[in-house]
Amino acid sequence: MIQQELHSDILLECGETLHNARIVFHSSKQKWNGRDRVIWICHALTANSNPEDWWPGMAGEGLAIDTSRDFVVCVNMLGSPYGSEGPATVNPATGKPRLIDFPPITVRDIVGTLTLVRKHLKINTIDLLIGSSIGGFQAIEWAVTEPTVFRRCLFIATAPRISPYVTATLEAQRMALEADHSFREAKDIHGGEAGLKCARAQALISYRSFEGYALTQADEDPDTVQAQRAASYERYQGEKLVRRNFDAYSYYSLCNTMDSQNVGRGRGGVEEALKRIRAITTVVAIDSDSLFPPLEGRVWSKYIGGARYIEIPSRFGHDGFLLENSRLGAIIMEK
Repeated sequence: MIQQELHSDILLECGETLHNARIVFHSSKQKWNGRDRVIWICHALTANSNPEDWWPGMAGEGLAIDTSRDFVVCVNMLGSPYGSEGPATVNPATGKPRLIDFPPITVRDIVGTLTLVRKHLKINTIDLLIGSSIGGFQAIEWAVTEPTVFRRCLFIATAPRISPYVTATLEAQRMALEADHSFREAKDIHGGEAGLKCARAQALISYRSFEGYALTQADEDPDTVQAQRAASYERYQGEKLVRRNFDAYSYYSLCNTMDSQNVGRGRGGVEEALKRIRAITTVVAIDSDSLFPPLEGRVWSKYIGGARYIEIPSRFGHDGFLLENSRLGAIIMEK
């Protein structure tokens, strides 16, 4: 896939305007000819706009999301450090990164940038819209906002409104960032790195499951005095995110963005909002997902006319959307 960008003034829900804001996106290498099937992917929290990077078992030539056969598009979220306008980008007024002064971004603000890219590419109809986790937040909101644009929608491990449980997990991660004194000092983009490592480690526990940890992180020595493997794994994941140049301010911003998810805001509630969706819709829940459990998905999926609800088994909790490629691939390849 190739990286592209456009610039636009963006009026945010908070009332502020991002002037000449950069929006980065990836699309298939071939130019869209107006006939090829369009697949649009909305990415998750710490991913980027190239699904071949973070969804290698699903997106790429010859895979379920065939980037050479279909015209595939993915836009980097506002607030992300991977290209689009966010805390890591320079404020023209100061010549320095915005950091903690970056304005609050909502899911609806991000969806506004998706529409900008769609119009820039002159795409009127999207054959398949896919979103998981916060990517699913975007996909649901977009399907409500522009219901005539989409033929099929696939919402995976997500919800139309943030739950108190997910907000609690996000707040614990924000507290970890705030506990790092360098985060509030905000001297440069490296502020809060220790807090970010801790926040990422906390998040990973909610992304996985008891069975998943038992399967992959159990100590092999039956006589071990003190368990080490799972602890080492948690530290490794925190370090890994920092090495990927993900900064604490972008992480903080995106956690706040997640808390804005409420498709029913100003629309008469979630049920009324979801009734606006016109696409053929499939909702997928993962049986071991504690963040977006099946008991939630079974309820809200019924508000979308004709929606199909599928529950897939996985040992890996919420992260099953990244790992259960064969099951999800079969759904994606349906016509």
